[in-house]
Amino acid sequence: MTDPESIDLQEKLPPRIARLEDLAYNFWWSWHRASRDLFKRLARTLWTTTRHNPVRILREISRERLVELSKDPIFLRDYDAVLMHMDRDIRNGDSWYTTTYPELHHHPIAYFSAEFGLHTSLPIYSGGLGILSGDHTKESSDLGLPFIAVGFLYEQGYFRQRIDASGWQQAIYPPLNAVEVAMRPVTGKEHCEPCLIKVRVGDRDIHLLVWKVQAGRAQLYLLDADVEQNAPWDRQLTARLYGGDRETRIQQEILLGFGGVYVLRKLGLEPKVWHINEGHSAFMTLERLREYVAQGLSFEEARERVQASTIFTTHTPVPAGNDAFSFDLIDKYFGGFWPQLGLSRESFFALGSYDAGYGMSFNMTKLALQMSKRANGVSKLHGQVARQMWHGLWPEREEKDVPIGHVTNGVHLSSWAGEAMHRLYRQYVSPDWVARQDEPLIWARLDEIPDEKLWEAHKHLKHKMFSAIRERAREGYINRAIPPDQLLPAGLFLDPGALVIGFARRFATYKRANLIFRDIERLKRIIHDRYQPVQFIFAGKAHPADDPGKRLLQEIYNLSRNPEFGGRIAFVEDYDMHVARYLVQGVDVWLNTPRKPMEASGTSGMKAAFNGVINLSVLDGWWAEAYNGRNGWAIDPGVTYDDVGRQDDADADALYRVLEEEVVPLYYKREYDGLPHGWIKTMKESIRTVGPYFSTRRMVKEYANRYYIPALQDILELEA
Repeated sequence: MTDPESIDLQEKLPPRIARLEDLAYNFWWSWHRASRDLFKRLARTLWTTTRHNPVRILREISRERLVELSKDPIFLRDYDAVLMHMDRDIRNGDSWYTTTYPELHHHPIAYFSAEFGLHTSLPIYSGGLGILSGDHTKESSDLGLPFIAVGFLYEQGYFRQRIDASGWQQAIYPPLNAVEVAMRPVTGKEHCEPCLIKVRVGDRDIHLLVWKVQAGRAQLYLLDADVEQNAPWDRQLTARLYGGDRETRIQQEILLGFGGVYVLRKLGLEPKVWHINEGHSAFMTLERLREYVAQGLSFEEARERVQASTIFTTHTPVPAGNDAFSFDLIDKYFGGFWPQLGLSRESFFALGSYDAGYGMSFNMTKLALQMSKRANGVSKLHGQVARQMWHGLWPEREEKDVPIGHVTNGVHLSSWAGEAMHRLYRQYVSPDWVARQDEPLIWARLDEIPDEKLWEAHKHLKHKMFSAIRERAREGYINRAIPPDQLLPAGLFLDPGALVIGFARRFATYKRANLIFRDIERLKRIIHDRYQPVQFIFAGKAHPADDPGKRLLQEIYNLSRNPEFGGRIAFVEDYDMHVARYLVQGVDVWLNTPRKPMEASGTSGMKAAFNGVINLSVLDGWWAEAYNGRNGWAIDPGVTYDDVGRQDDADADALYRVLEEEVVPLYYKREYDGLPHGWIKTMKESIRTVGPYFSTRRMVKEYANRYYIPALQDILELEA
């Protein structure tokens, strides 16, 4: 990695605006519009070419331009206002958490996750799980929680997607340049040497460099094995997100679980509550057990304390989708560990031993459930599915009494709301709508927004999306010499005035991206209606090891190249947070077609809804509890089949019917003034019902009230 200190910004920045560095190195800027506007004004072209990355802007902008701005009174006024706002937020004096729980706010909450999606410039996320972790971190900062997050720094990230001439996904792993990212290595007590920790993995020690990322008042610590003290093959352990075989995976999870605890201890941070976000970091509970046993507690006393202070969130509604390791791998990497807990081999194995239908193995979800007094799914329906899935761990209880609740996911509204919508909400809903976003009463004021204003804002965001899609196609044509036949799916022939339906998410087979293609001739009739044309934009990545998912993606991509669809089907390459923001703000309808009940929650539809995009979805995940018959459409055939093919046929028919009979006619029904007032009414109902209830503001408050505070009270009582 490049040394992040190789360029001294303090020498480059004029003293009057030297704190631009503080602002750029705190992702707080990414969800506060005035700060984003400040960086835009530095150099609008750089803002675009760096994909909104202030650190790169400060490193690439000329010294002359910075000197000029340091003498501009209007810029200085806005600069001072943004810094005052950031300082006030970070001081944390009057936040929700500190005023609600004043006696408890100094006890940190540790949050472990394998991925975090804070911003495109820090590509350590693959999809929904990482975006949720990032949004959870941002909202915890907004609400004033004493929040400490732990994850990995992946030097090659997830991957950049390229589609070849056959439509096959190619995975490209560009190295992360630390100079260009808002993070810094943690230094030791002497403030000169980087902070290194050492984790025993099998028969060797692996050293980890610790990086710190600031997100408002929340801190994110990232572990990095790419240091010279490690063997070349060990330096690759944190190279890629979800890469390698099962042995690589268990080594990564040891580093995350054990290494995460070591980091917090070394930095003098003493969390009282520990939140495991999915089972990847569940080994963290084993190190905490060892600590208690080393202090003289019995194993059962240690387990009671770990359970009391641990929350576990499961995201996987399929047993086979939960991480599990063979017993020979557990023997290899933990053979010398269980004696430190006072356990036999059999007793240690029992902590995770589980048969998910593929034979007995050491299951990380079971370990997390066994070590957590409080556990939850991520939607009401997923909570029910999780209780059914894991009922066998509590055979003495009725299924409804299995100790797995639910906290439905939410999205960080400040991060995902388009500027045009943000202005409308400030003007008509409340000037301080961000602070009051989870109050349903203020959203009753949506009716005060004139229909023409809402429609104008939506058209503006739609235009921005089309501009972004065409610019990506132009860049691909120039920089990579994309042949003309691959420009057809790039979206160049889409009509901004026609109905646009978006489908953007991970390409896993259960998400059924190809459901709309079940009856090609019927789809063609819908798409090519002379007076009511319909267009589709697809985007998403398949996991590099998921060949069925890649074949599904190839099928969609090649269909989009078919001239018979007339350019009305597009595939946007290299889906990430940057692309997602344009799509969830700019399409007219958000399509979601998972095979029920395999969608644990989903969050992209929430982002879309808050931007006035209407959902058309199977009644699975979050939509099962959000849909009210007036705020969007349900794909519901009214029948359930055991046969997958028959169910897909029924769901596809229901999808076609709702498009033909409801969605398309409503969009094209214009009144005397040329506006689709019926459509706009549905937009308003969607915003009103989704905004306050499916935000991270509601979600994090729910975690705090129902999980964090009871866990904190339990552990303080046990330790008293």
